[in-house]
Amino acid sequence: MKKEQIIKNIKDFLKETLDTVVFVLVAVILIRFFIGELRWIPSGSMHPTLVEKDRLFVEKVSKPFRQLQRGDIVVFYPPDVRLKKNFWAVFSRLTGIYCLDIAYIKRIIGVEGDKFEIKKDSKGDWYVYINDIPLDEPYILSKKDWTPCRDDMYCGPFVVPEGQYFMMGDNRGNSQDSRFWGFLPKDRVIGRAYFIFWPFNRAKMLNHN
Repeated sequence: MKKEQIIKNIKDFLKETLDTVVFVLVAVILIRFFIGELRWIPSGSMHPTLVEKDRLFVEKVSKPFRQLQRGDIVVFYPPDVRLKKNFWAVFSRLTGIYCLDIAYIKRIIGVEGDKFEIKKDSKGDWYVYINDIPLDEPYILSKKDWTPCRDDMYCGPFVVPEGQYFMMGDNRGNSQDSRFWGFLPKDRVIGRAYFIFWPFNRAKMLNHN
């Protein structure tokens, strides 16, 4: 084989490889940005709904068409964490490649305009009150095992501001949520947890409404 032909073959191979890599990266970015992404659960803050090492599909398709609602489980960047905006940081968030940005997963409990308050009754049970009505929360781990409210916590009463959510974990005794760091701006939401796909014996849909 002539030297020129060998060089041409190498160039063709490199071009085809580069085209494939670019196509895959663009496809991954489009899928993650518009459709969804995979996440895993690192802690017990969402017990019993989600447990450590659960694998989830987080959907983004509905974001332009459906308002997030109370009860939705969402993945988000916490408001007190600064997101870097350099090229690699943005690229890693878009592709998921070596993305080191901290993300939480919690349930939306308060939406904008809600009057919110946490109270403890005479039996020692804790309740969230929305617009002065106790919220029915069959998904939480316990009514008694909650982190007690302190003066430096967001326990209400207050009205959830416009464009914000109040987030809480289902394990109210072990969850760093809005009670500690305040409201979540809507633009910090990554997507809505849609279903558990692994392990198989825990596979189920989430957020049916």
